[in-house]
Amino acid sequence: MQIVTCTEADIPTLFHLYDVATSYQKEMGARHWLGFERSLVESEIRENRQWKILENGEIACVFVIAWQDPLIWQEKDRDPAVYLHRIATNPRFRGGQYVKHIVAWAQQYAKANGKQFVRLDTHSGNEKLNAYYVSCGFMHLGVFQLENVFELPAHYHQGSFSLFELKIP
Repeated sequence: MQIVTCTEADIPTLFHLYDVATSYQKEMGARHWLGFERSLVESEIRENRQWKILENGEIACVFVIAWQDPLIWQEKDRDPAVYLHRIATNPRFRGGQYVKHIVAWAQQYAKANGKQFVRLDTHSGNEKLNAYYVSCGFMHLGVFQLENVFELPAHYHQGSFSLFELKIP
């Protein structure tokens, strides 16, 4: 298993995995992603914030990091943290515990970059997913209604969100 940054050549695969993840979210009865702008993904790739997990040369999972997330984390965004977004697993690799691998990697990456927290968010109400994030070491901070959501991707425009935080030892 390798964790490396994505390249522009990965864009078709990224959007395919986002589509598959959205379909899976719909099957689970959860609120779901509403698509992402290609320009956003291109920007994340240029900034080396879009990552992929490779298994034998094949993309098994993708995720994005951010160094700031003020629209979601508000005043807590002042804390030194790395934020995880858009984790999407290739269906051929489901069950591989990739979030746990991402969390272990993110802890080391955060520590190496002087950060004290790893954070993520998800739509509220998915108790199975909440429990999984807790099993990965995160503390569930609660359910929050976000403000100023129209600068965020469309799936943030309605509903509440669960916030999770992992303190770096």
